[in-house]
Amino acid sequence: MAVKTTQNKRHVKPRGPGRPEGTSEVRAEILDAAEDVFSTLGYAGTSLREVAEKAKVTQALISYYFGSKFGLFEQVFLRRSAPISEERIERLEALQQRGKADAKEIVRAFLLPTVSLRNSPQGRAFLRLQARLHTEPPEISYDLRTQAYGDSTRLYVEALRAALPKLGELDAYWRVTMMIGTYLYAFSDTHRMEEMAPSGVYDPADAESLIDQVTRFVVGGFEAR
Repeated sequence: MAVKTTQNKRHVKPRGPGRPEGTSEVRAEILDAAEDVFSTLGYAGTSLREVAEKAKVTQALISYYFGSKFGLFEQVFLRRSAPISEERIERLEALQQRGKADAKEIVRAFLLPTVSLRNSPQGRAFLRLQARLHTEPPEISYDLRTQAYGDSTRLYVEALRAALPKLGELDAYWRVTMMIGTYLYAFSDTHRMEEMAPSGVYDPADAESLIDQVTRFVVGGFEAR
């Protein structure tokens, strides 16, 4: 009796209605490949052909799962940003349940879900992609950012104003915006510190030192008069 091979099933086109076998695995591999390409080339510079080549699938299969390049980009971004937002809310709620949180605790709660992404190549690719999103055209970036982070960011603005009663509403939004810009640059693997700091002074693997530096810098900004 002949043994049927299962090798390269993901390259086989579906026959008729239904979904290809190994859907979850293939979909994740496409998202990983797209994350790498989008983070390097940006939205406009990326083609579905390049993603298909990296993922070792056909462009037709990408269209099957995601419909369009924007549909793919949207799912790449929301795959990680939505859980980040959810974890931020959970951390803030935990702080508030313990009593009044100070600015340092609130800032750390905001930053912690993102700094952990530096622990993997795919996480670092997402951080680069997220930093790039702020340079993408408004029709690409605005709705995605709002969808992913709008609710959680507003909650943090409210929490920071409660912790710092003299902080006005406009100042709060400005400083949260600058906090976002700071962590995007600091966390997104720019290697700037390796270039600037003398040898042995900076350890890129020391996440606790990184988050401490960003937290102290940001809290100083929030507390400034």
